[in-house]
Amino acid sequence: MARIASIKGKEDLGPEHHAVFDAIAQSRGAVQGPFTMLLHSPELAARVAHLGSLVRFEMELPQKLKELVILTVAREVDCLFEWSVHAGHARAAGISDECIEAVRERREPPGLTLEEADLRRFTQELLRSHRVSEPTFAAVEKALGATACVELSAFIGYYVLLACVLNAMEVEPKEGEKPLDT
Repeated sequence: MARIASIKGKEDLGPEHHAVFDAIAQSRGAVQGPFTMLLHSPELAARVAHLGSLVRFEMELPQKLKELVILTVAREVDCLFEWSVHAGHARAAGISDECIEAVRERREPPGLTLEEADLRRFTQELLRSHRVSEPTFAAVEKALGATACVELSAFIGYYVLLACVLNAMEVEPKEGEKPLDT
């Protein structure tokens, strides 16, 4: 059970914050996961949701690559909830069960394209050493461009932000999800 009560409905907020709740629900289909915690600070929730809309829905990286990066972030920071949600999204985006299982087990996934492997390495290096090596950066920049390197870094940071909230508040995956061994 989470450390603090989840904000599940507008009735859990003052009327002045109902619009924030509605905007988050509309943009994501529901208020769940990190937003059930972030709404304890409605202005923060609104700004995080706004950033999330940009990085999730407007960045030009293909969905398959985004989901591979998200799974890598979730594994690197051991975020149980983020993993449980995005393993399903990754499958829907075309990532194989073999690849998902390899990420879960902290192994190099089989069959990645060069671009996929470079993005995964970029993510791991940034989260493990807080830097990206010159060869990894150069490979991603050559494949995707300078703008994509900036956006990828912010995308990784966004999912780390969500993972920090989820982990600190001990938000657990939905019942029946395969657990992420930490």
